[in-house]
Amino acid sequence: MAELAELEDPKTRAVNERHGDDHGVNLSKLRALAKRLKTQQELACRLWETGDTAARLLATLICRPKAFGRDELDVMLRSARTPKVHDWLVNYVVKKNPYAKELRLAWSTDPDPVVASAGWALTTERVAKKPEDLDLAGLLDTIEAEMKDAPERLQWAMNHCLAQIGIEHAEHRARAIDIGERLQVLKDYPTSPGCTSPFAPVWITEMVRRKEST
Repeated sequence: MAELAELEDPKTRAVNERHGDDHGVNLSKLRALAKRLKTQQELACRLWETGDTAARLLATLICRPKAFGRDELDVMLRSARTPKVHDWLVNYVVKKNPYAKELRLAWSTDPDPVVASAGWALTTERVAKKPEDLDLAGLLDTIEAEMKDAPERLQWAMNHCLAQIGIEHAEHRARAIDIGERLQVLKDYPTSPGCTSPFAPVWITEMVRRKEST
């Protein structure tokens, strides 16, 4: 914790706080610290228990993802309220855990929109990597009915799923683009030069173009 405190930078904290994160540690330095520590499950659990954002981020990098039980991960996710901790927990821990499929199904319909967004993030990965047992048309039905009025974090996750369906599955591409055009979600999102807009029709079209040109 002392070492993490030494890595704290006020400018980094100011940038992170604009995105809802309450830490000031440069993530490259945090990853370097994790690389030095290597895998330490007990230390990871103790770091998580501090509730400190930087400590929790470090915990996701040095833990053993498969060592956590289903209920343990559920409790962890519900306490991971800052965006970066939430994202790293889902991507670096839950996705590698044997209970990922079970949690995906449970979280996707959770009344807490932040928890539900984790379920949708897990679904988006399945759309790209293991879509065999997914009802893609049903997912599009849900997105069409619910995304427009969903809270921000959940809306973002559903939009990512919409784009992923359009990118990866040609038979659903026209409908995915049409849903995006009609709902207009994230159409005016500020996008830096050289970056792709998160507006689904633009995102889908650009990513398909790149895939077809390689």
